Amino acid sequence: MTVAGSYDCITKTPMGPQKGVLTIVPGEGDTFTGNIAGDLGSMDIKNGTISGNTLTWQMKMTMPMPMDLDCTATVEGDALTGKVKAGMFGTMDLTGTRQG
Repeated sequence: MTVAGSYDCITKTPMGPQKGVLTIVPGEGDTFTGNIAGDLGSMDIKNGTISGNTLTWQMKMTMPMPMDLDCTATVEGDALTGKVKAGMFGTMDLTGTRQG
């Protein structure tokens, strides 16, 4: 099973649920690239790694304030569940469903 694809995601943030589309593009070996695009704009995935069906990556948020995000997610079938660590705001839940 591949983790590649686009996922309709919701992140439970202090500002309320934020919707976005997370795109995963596997690269060489155990790496991946992609981005998440939503109401607050788009963020590129940095340092994406794949271990089995578990993904880890970082993103740099610019809106509504600059912040580094550390993310992890597990893909099971067409479902994605994970966590986004957002500095002083703590850890937020991330859920998603593969498109198509």
